[in-house]
Amino acid sequence: MARPAQHLQSPKTERASDADARQSAVTVVICAYTLARWEETRLAVASVLKQRPAPAQLLLVVDHNAELAELARRELAGVTVLESSGAAGLSGARSTGLQAATQPITVFLDDDAEARDGWLASLVEPYSEPEVIATGGGVVPKWWSATRPAWLPPEFDWVVGCSYLGLPESAGVVRNPIGANMSVRTQPALDLGGFDGTVGRVGTRPRGCEETELAIRLTAGVQGSKVVYVPSATVDHYVPKERTRLGYFLSRCWHEGQSKAAVVRLVGATSGLQSERRHAAVMIPASLLRDLRSLLTGDLSGGKRMAVSVCGLSAAAGGYVAGRLRP
Repeated sequence: MARPAQHLQSPKTERASDADARQSAVTVVICAYTLARWEETRLAVASVLKQRPAPAQLLLVVDHNAELAELARRELAGVTVLESSGAAGLSGARSTGLQAATQPITVFLDDDAEARDGWLASLVEPYSEPEVIATGGGVVPKWWSATRPAWLPPEFDWVVGCSYLGLPESAGVVRNPIGANMSVRTQPALDLGGFDGTVGRVGTRPRGCEETELAIRLTAGVQGSKVVYVPSATVDHYVPKERTRLGYFLSRCWHEGQSKAAVVRLVGATSGLQSERRHAAVMIPASLLRDLRSLLTGDLSGGKRMAVSVCGLSAAAGGYVAGRLRP
């Protein structure tokens, strides 16, 4: 989860040619691992190709699935298809894309996310400030049923990989971006070893935090650098039916706790839990009060959201403790 910090002032003036050049000097990386998402992957690629200015390079990195790689090479135009050279998992695939990037800025888009018009230009605009080392954009859930589950508190939308209540409402500095929609300066990320293969999702296992760990290393390793969240750089992230079940919610919270334990081992508790402490101490109590008021006015879904918030927080805490106790 990303941490709100301070408001970011955009530069008042900039030559249009400079902005266009920066927006074009971009490699976009989409990582894919399953044929089950083929339609979403095709839409993700198409949404990048229609960006203006267009990126200089578009890579589709396939995570150890030869059949998917062959299909992509045969069916997709305008994209270079690579097979992951790292260990199985999202971290290995993202590092493969980072190593193959030819441009100074590398953007990562999930294979089940579709970029809106103007997304790329907005996402890279903050790089006009030299101290910006990474950016992240808004991730809007695209529910399989067209409506969000009534029991899911918006503070927990990170469970389905989307922007959640508690992030800045305008461009601002955060600890880390959301992995579905993020960018980094290519060379500093390479200099620090890319994404750590001991952290992150492998297949359908609901782990994460590889982008959190890298962002913390980047800001710690490059003096004066910062990560900027740009909510207007928006993508729509498809949320399938199985991710709207309570069982998935609890499993995802548990694995998030485990992932945070892994991050803390690598970067320490001060940085590794900075956002989570605020979310647990401020945002979750506020959501409980809001949903209690809803319940008292006759909205029974408010009671469900209260129960889910408590269970989700407990599952994440339990996963973290179990992860820290593991040798």
